[in-house]
Amino acid sequence: MTQFKDLVFSGMQPTHSLHLGNYLGAMVNWVRMQDTHACIYCVVDLHAITMPQDPKALARNIREVAAAYIACGIDPQRSILFNQSRVHQHAELAWVFNCVARMGWMSRMTQFKEKAGKDRENASVGLFVYPTLMAADILLYRATAVPVGEDQKQHLELTRDIAQKFNNDFADTIAEAGFGEAFFPLPEPMIQGPATRVMSLRDGTKKMSKSDPSDYSRINLTDDADAIAQKVRKAKTDPEPLPSEAAGLSGRPEADNLVGIYAALKDVSRDAVLAEFGGANFSTFKAALVDVAVEKVAPITAEMRRLTADPGHIDAILASGAEKASVMAEETMKAVKEIVGFARA
Repeated sequence: MTQFKDLVFSGMQPTHSLHLGNYLGAMVNWVRMQDTHACIYCVVDLHAITMPQDPKALARNIREVAAAYIACGIDPQRSILFNQSRVHQHAELAWVFNCVARMGWMSRMTQFKEKAGKDRENASVGLFVYPTLMAADILLYRATAVPVGEDQKQHLELTRDIAQKFNNDFADTIAEAGFGEAFFPLPEPMIQGPATRVMSLRDGTKKMSKSDPSDYSRINLTDDADAIAQKVRKAKTDPEPLPSEAAGLSGRPEADNLVGIYAALKDVSRDAVLAEFGGANFSTFKAALVDVAVEKVAPITAEMRRLTADPGHIDAILASGAEKASVMAEETMKAVKEIVGFARA
């Protein structure tokens, strides 16, 4: 059995500002994993252009998301941090995988159906093959673990399918080249942060999203204390007081969401939160939630503002990370070209 070095790869799109759901659902865990794994964290800007983008806004958002990574605790000295478009091998390997993946596999991807909507004929080809680029992102570094949310699990399963098919299709040349039984690992999913599904403040049945048209549906990492307080106060609730145990949140999605956010921010269980606030009305609980949210988000916001005030500094960090990533990426692509049979001078 081929042995692979433990390595984590993950990334987020620079389509909008990051929000509390990104922080609790991913960033908290990303920061912790720096203590236990070799980590590569990427701003996946090639994915961002699968939908229409304003170029100036995209450039600004790339730096802002990179600043958010750092402000949340990603250390560029401990982890490799870069934006995807700086490392051309991502696109190069994605093309190889386009020729490995099957149309039937791609057609079953639910996220394409959701993003393309009813007008699929006008969706970009890039949106359709988005999962093969995601597979390339991960396998370019032969990553063994990927932090994923519920909405990306299907794509990770496809990544594993592509890796397995590549290993099977080219088994003979992989062995002849001395790479053992398999060239690519089958990466395992990792549970994200303390709140794997932070829901919308306006609808407890929908995930908090950067693309939601209502800014009141989310707490952005760029929000100041006043904006956070206003959004929490306006968050949808129900008329009943908070229960005394977590079981009492069943069938109450908005209450469950707010209690879950508070619990994640304080790093305690839902039962611990309800032991304190059970029987209280939402106005009392929301006041406490505002305090803890501001306490957690305000330092991140301040650091993001400091970093984005010096775009040259962020660009230098991304360029340095890209140099490190490119060395690893080129090693993989050199081997892939040999395995596939491309002639080399």
